[in-house]
Amino acid sequence: MFFRGKYVDAGDGREMGLKRQRVMDQGSSYYSTPPASNFIYNPPAYSYVNQPPSFPVVRLRGLPFDCSETDIIEFFHGVDIVDILFVHKHGKFVGEVFCVLGYAFQVEYALQKNRQNIGKRYVEVFRSNRQEYYKGICNVVSDSRVARSRSPRRSLPKRDPTKDNAQHTGVIRLRGLPFTANRDDIVDFFKGFVLLEDSIYFMVSSEGKVTGEAYVKFESPEDSKAAMMEDGTCIGNRYIELFPSSLEEWEEAVTKGRPDVPKPPEEDTTVLRMRGLPYSAGKDDILDFFKEFTLSEDSIHISYSSEGRSTGEAFVEFANLDDSKAALAKDRMTLGSRYIELFMSSPEEMRDPVLRGR
Repeated sequence: MFFRGKYVDAGDGREMGLKRQRVMDQGSSYYSTPPASNFIYNPPAYSYVNQPPSFPVVRLRGLPFDCSETDIIEFFHGVDIVDILFVHKHGKFVGEVFCVLGYAFQVEYALQKNRQNIGKRYVEVFRSNRQEYYKGICNVVSDSRVARSRSPRRSLPKRDPTKDNAQHTGVIRLRGLPFTANRDDIVDFFKGFVLLEDSIYFMVSSEGKVTGEAYVKFESPEDSKAAMMEDGTCIGNRYIELFPSSLEEWEEAVTKGRPDVPKPPEEDTTVLRMRGLPYSAGKDDILDFFKEFTLSEDSIHISYSSEGRSTGEAFVEFANLDDSKAALAKDRMTLGSRYIELFMSSPEEMRDPVLRGR
């Protein structure tokens, strides 16, 4: 997370899990005048004279009951998503979601998705507000506390008999993970069970961003069945759902997922992440953008999706810390017709094969 003046970077999906509390703590100053966006929609110029921008949240209704955070991310493809709140009543998902966006102007783009489909269901998208979003959080917390007071943890399988009666193969799917969650968080969540080094895989989108889902393989079907007692407990402030899975889904997770999630850098490094690049931009363009600094093509790593398409992001490794800090001054300058956002990154994130693509 990189703070600069009044701007707060919306970051990528991996940072989403920590932001619900941050949104509530920071109030309206969390959002400032919107920068250029990565998606095609070109909103009209907004002027926030003597007033802050409105809280950027929309409400979705009519979602499939098996809808996941991955589906929401794909539905709003290209939009900066800060938080996704699934609305539950009496422990059951009611088909509604609150979605907090990175910038106020992105609400207008989100509203254009009204009555478009997720799966076979058309989804209604409404303008919402801060009060409705906070009320939704309170209702989810209150509902989960009531459920736990009646029968802690063990009450959840009774409300969903299909989980209790499902065949166990030793594999469990987790849904609703914070996007900052890594392998250590999963191991701690299932403390008391033996998890091998290659027993956890996090799912990623076509852009290489984690989706909030993961698969865990236990030593035996008996262990995975016992681990289902953790269904409905939390990692951080996120309610985690568990589902018995299959060996076929596990094999797919091994092929398409990643065994861990790089942590955001806790201090300045020599690596910067660029976001908002034109999809046709090459290393020569990036060298020209940073022409004041000594760089080589080997120090530039453009990210590609699994289909081989540019994601609009790149990692640049500078010769020293002073250069990388100085280069941050070019944040929101243009490359071609696009505003470029710059963030402090890390060597671990830069080396991550899923984000880099090649």
